[in-house]
Amino acid sequence: MKWDREPLAPVRGRHSPDDDAPSGWGRWREVAWHVPRLLSGLGPLGPRGPEDGPPALVIPGFLATDRTTMELRRALARAGWRAHPWLLGLNGGAKADTMDLLASRLDTIFSETKQPVLLVGWSLGGMYARELAHRCPDKIRAVITLGSPFSGNLKTNTNVREFYERIAGHDVNLPPFERFGGKPPVPTLALWSRKDGIVAPAAARGLAHESDKAVEIDTHHMGFAVWRPALSKVVAEIRRFITEMEGEAPVMGRAVA
Repeated sequence: MKWDREPLAPVRGRHSPDDDAPSGWGRWREVAWHVPRLLSGLGPLGPRGPEDGPPALVIPGFLATDRTTMELRRALARAGWRAHPWLLGLNGGAKADTMDLLASRLDTIFSETKQPVLLVGWSLGGMYARELAHRCPDKIRAVITLGSPFSGNLKTNTNVREFYERIAGHDVNLPPFERFGGKPPVPTLALWSRKDGIVAPAAARGLAHESDKAVEIDTHHMGFAVWRPALSKVVAEIRRFITEMEGEAPVMGRAVA
């Protein structure tokens, strides 16, 4: 496959309000949710779930940590998954070794469990998950993205692009590693929201050829990781998707209250 190192162009023939990045007010609303959790530090990692549960690796979004995704991992654990944190600290944007470190983390979980791993990536974490699935498809069961702007041009489909570039130190469309782009060669579910205050709904939903399924979740951007009503729906959609892809329910757990 030829590496795509050029900035992504806007999708021709597609423009609606869903293609536009949310307003600045939406961004600050999301920040108000995020800052208290960011300042709380890493904190406890929370229960992982049953020892014999199917493995899941949860990848945090930009400027998030394993502390931020603790409720998401707890929701997966309550539903029967063995949910693993990424253990790479603060996600400060793509680095030259990001894919290598994630591949190593994936390999550790795969070696311990002897099972392909479900990747659950929130926001930027979902972008990493899709790239990782191109590199290690044999170790990955499926990719679930939560409000991840994988479709279209990152220059225009989020309202944090300038902030990201200042923190990460690179053009948002040119991460410091070779990228595949396009749909990963594993089952891929995109969860998105019209209420997202960071990412344009169309960017997180994608086009028909960019994922196997896209489902709307009624939540804000931060809600994908921390809001229990949204987490219940996220876990239910993951269960439904895996059942559709594999023909049987993968986890015998109760729904998250």
